[in-house]
Amino acid sequence: MNTSHLSLNPNHCFSFLLSSFNFTFIQRFKSLSIMAEPVYTPTTTPNPGNSFCLIPSAHLDRNRFILKVVEVVLSFIAFILEETVDSCFTCSPLYFFEFVSCTAFLFTLLLLVLLSTKLHEKIHIGAWPTVDMIYTGVIAVLLFISSCIFAADRGSLVQATVAVVFGFLATVAFSIDFGLMVKSKGLPFLNKDKKQEHTNGIQTPAEEERLKANETV
Repeated sequence: MNTSHLSLNPNHCFSFLLSSFNFTFIQRFKSLSIMAEPVYTPTTTPNPGNSFCLIPSAHLDRNRFILKVVEVVLSFIAFILEETVDSCFTCSPLYFFEFVSCTAFLFTLLLLVLLSTKLHEKIHIGAWPTVDMIYTGVIAVLLFISSCIFAADRGSLVQATVAVVFGFLATVAFSIDFGLMVKSKGLPFLNKDKKQEHTNGIQTPAEEERLKANETV
């Protein structure tokens, strides 16, 4: 019998074992990498809660954010132009316009920063929409009055005339802002009255539980 065909070549055996080991190692490495993907993926995703800016938010949407930026710019320009007026016959209207425009610029900028960031959470004020609405309405009225008084006593100075124009433009911006707040959320005082009328004569669940407990006793 010829046994030459039954003999094993050592080189062939070694190559076969090496290829089998490489295939098994590659498959094992792929399975480990697939199992490790869900563990490391969430750590690389951004967390939106860590963002400093909150636009849009519950207190300030994108449109009103842009409108408040316009209010800051217009009131600032009105204040700067008023500062360029170097002469006046009766300076009381000039000083009143200066005070109102400066107040509108500074406090609107402060309110804009607070409501568009997380800084308002550090101030213990729960009724931010009410504060924003009252402030915006008062500033709109004061800007209108001061612009009218300053326009009546501005003389022929070009700087005063342009300052008055920007004062009226700022008044329009604040009035639109106030109108948007009233349209979306209504007047806070009327809302409180409606809630009180709605709850008059209606027992809350806590009160009903107390009455039932007293009756059982």
